[in-house]
Amino acid sequence: MRLSKCLRVIGRCSLILLMQSASPTWAVEKLTLWPTIFFLRGQDLCQFQDAYGSSRNDMMNQAMGQLRSLISLGVNAPEAVYAIKKIDELIDKNKALATEGSGMDITLEATLKASVNSLSRNINPQNTRLEFANPGTASETLQGVKNNQRFDTTGDALLSKVKGFVWGTYSYSPGCRGDVLVTLHVVLPKGESVSFQDQGRPESVMRKLALQMVTHFQKTSFPTMIIMGNRILVLVGAPGSSINQAPNSAIAREACQMVQARLPTEKEYEYLSILGDWNGGVSLGHVFWALPNNMVFSPDTRNPTPVRTHAEVQFAQVNFYCVK
Repeated sequence: MRLSKCLRVIGRCSLILLMQSASPTWAVEKLTLWPTIFFLRGQDLCQFQDAYGSSRNDMMNQAMGQLRSLISLGVNAPEAVYAIKKIDELIDKNKALATEGSGMDITLEATLKASVNSLSRNINPQNTRLEFANPGTASETLQGVKNNQRFDTTGDALLSKVKGFVWGTYSYSPGCRGDVLVTLHVVLPKGESVSFQDQGRPESVMRKLALQMVTHFQKTSFPTMIIMGNRILVLVGAPGSSINQAPNSAIAREACQMVQARLPTEKEYEYLSILGDWNGGVSLGHVFWALPNNMVFSPDTRNPTPVRTHAEVQFAQVNFYCVK
């Protein structure tokens, strides 16, 4: 009995200390990534489409059509063939100049880092999760940039900071309109990997991939603990998924009871929505949410109150997650 009493006292003291020192949400674990993103160039899908996108007969008919057009303009046959050949050589030369060298991987890496930082500035800095490790001191970084050096060497000091790395592939996309198809793989500490893919212009495609990355790693995960006033609220999630749907609030309430939890109250829904999806909360959006006592929270109909009966929302399905 004395031991159990001591444990209860210790538990209460720990909870008080936690509430005095903690921020409104638990600190998000930082995911520090290796400073260099390694890119492998894949098959040139533009060139591949040029070579195999049409049958041999289609290509012959296209060439003959070009030849007939030139002859109809008064060009004799040998000169027409020579002109078509030279134009094709010029197109191939321009493509080779555009794709030679290692500049594309540097462009993709730089725009991804800039986009991740830009997105992260809109998040509470205490909760920003994704970051790239600093490759060295300011003088070492300056010297590396002056020498056009990639930070691809390993060191114990840098490795101790890193919890994952990003590598990817890129290829010139089919359609031959200047787009690249980029696939990113984020390798995490335990060896698991998360992949993202998008297509677009080299200067903009990484912005879309950065949004995918930040959304995936920054979005509220369940379970999550939130401090609300003088108590801790645990976001348990819903059976089967983080956020689920039910035909009505009564079924949602029973589902939460099965995991020894309950539905959030109106004030809890509101506060968690203010925190937002990237800071440990859950945005309300424009959908209906299950409330206790078989009521429904309707964020878009606040006059006179967002708390409605199921009949007032036309018996629509309700979203829910569980807390305790």
